[in-house]
Amino acid sequence: MDCCVVPLQIPGYSLVQTTDFFFPSVNDCYVQGRIAACNVLSDLYAMGLTRCDNMLMLLGVCTEMEEEDQDYSSQEIIRGFNDTANEAGTQVRGGQTTYNPWPLIGGVATVICKDDEIILPENAQPGDKIILTKPLGTQITSSIPDFLRDKTMWSIFAELLKEEEAEKAAKTGVKSMSTLNKTAAELMKKYHATSATDVTGFGFLGHSKNLLENQKKDVSFVMHTLPCIKYTKIFDEMMFYGLQEGTAKETSGGLLFTLPAENAQAYIDDFFKIEGYKPWIVGDVVEGKKEVVMENLKIEELKQETRFKSKFEQSFFFQSF
Repeated sequence: MDCCVVPLQIPGYSLVQTTDFFFPSVNDCYVQGRIAACNVLSDLYAMGLTRCDNMLMLLGVCTEMEEEDQDYSSQEIIRGFNDTANEAGTQVRGGQTTYNPWPLIGGVATVICKDDEIILPENAQPGDKIILTKPLGTQITSSIPDFLRDKTMWSIFAELLKEEEAEKAAKTGVKSMSTLNKTAAELMKKYHATSATDVTGFGFLGHSKNLLENQKKDVSFVMHTLPCIKYTKIFDEMMFYGLQEGTAKETSGGLLFTLPAENAQAYIDDFFKIEGYKPWIVGDVVEGKKEVVMENLKIEELKQETRFKSKFEQSFFFQSF
């Protein structure tokens, strides 16, 4: 829903393109580059498009940094972005760099595809299941390193959890944000998803509403489960992020989509075989007046032993606590 779909002069083909950028959310420049690339590509994946023909990179170099720090941070962000593009099977072939009072990182992703390859966000059917492929809570986990560095702030949480537990939550959030949604998109096609989006800045509830508003049929989404990263519920209850109401912002979140109920378990099983953890059935599509019902929600914390795939365990971020 963040992509433009441009019909080409060649019948039956379209150009699909998306752009996105944001501010840094972690203290490791390489990891930030990875997260940015995942976030840009996610808009294509949300339309069921698993191939990207080209990427551009957008970089705002912070004018408040010393020149040596500018050079280092830019090189590491670019390296992380490029590595992730290559992992996704595409390449960065250009972009734009400028100076800015604070760092910015983003890009453009483009693909030419057949029209029937696109999963449009509009065909949910009563009886469909609603699936989410990543847990919520990345806004909170991105703040945890700051809480840990500020002893006065950390004293608010110290009686509720150990520093080691908070560190694990932060690392899980980074691994989630820097994991591509490519597998999720491939399996959406295989199991005939009827509509999809990704969960980012508008949060779980906001993106659910946006997806619902695009539906052709008069349906409602009845949500029953909110999966979240372990220990984020504690921070939410103390700092009021809106996690348990579905309004907390997410960065490089999972795909949220509808698919026939009879395909839901097969999707989950196949996803687990590839990615090593199970996505969640979070709700049901019912006949209705286009309302997102969020009553009697179960807050399901991700088990700490669950591991997102990561190729950068030696990154500074994972040694910095």
